[in-house]
Amino acid sequence: MAGPVQSIERAAAILRLLAGGSRRLGLGEVASSLGLAKGTAHGILRTLQHVDFVEQDPATGKYQLGAALLHLGTSYLDVNELRSRSINWADALAARSGEAVRLGTPLEGRVLVIHHVFRPDDTLQTLDVGALLPLHASSLGKVLLAFGATPVEPLLEDEPEAYTRHTLIHPSELNRALGEIRDLGWGAEVQEMSMGEAGIAAPIRGQGGLVVGAIGVSGAVERICDSKGRPLPALITVLREAARAISRDLGAARW
Repeated sequence: MAGPVQSIERAAAILRLLAGGSRRLGLGEVASSLGLAKGTAHGILRTLQHVDFVEQDPATGKYQLGAALLHLGTSYLDVNELRSRSINWADALAARSGEAVRLGTPLEGRVLVIHHVFRPDDTLQTLDVGALLPLHASSLGKVLLAFGATPVEPLLEDEPEAYTRHTLIHPSELNRALGEIRDLGWGAEVQEMSMGEAGIAAPIRGQGGLVVGAIGVSGAVERICDSKGRPLPALITVLREAARAISRDLGAARW
């Protein structure tokens, strides 16, 4: 039998290295970590970049995993327990709310959308499964931060990106908002990621009561909020009912 192909082994080692770190890595760091010559490491990184398995920051020249890997790996979502136990409840929530519903879990400092139900009308919509959302500017992400599903400290080490003038980027503002989310049991973002759009989300708990994900409703701000920019109570009610139902299915006894 033929032996292993060295170039593929090296490419796999680079992908594991990038996946295992919390930051982007430069060419020299990749080469020294794996004991490769810089020329060899550079050639493999360029190939991985060509097929979108690796992305290079144009400002720093450093490398991170590419979006194609997320889409390549979305087959696991079909057997993911959180997604499978949420599908029926998410469909029902979209029907009751009249809005799009997304389910998210934390991944490498972002929110990975693992399920998306379109708004139940005939408008053109784009499937968000596999998309990565910012933690601080999405209702799903703020809920995950507030309830400890992902740490907030790395986000605050560098000033978060401002997507609109409403985005919370100062640590004091963000911490205050997360405290309010914990008190209320749900979170919102109103034009923080995209002008004219708003969303609300609630935590999903598993066994032991730990938050394992979040479910959210999103749409045009005039449909999600009242004239003062406050999320509509009726939407909050049906959202929290769906989150509790999924949590019960996952074994969260107190829900």
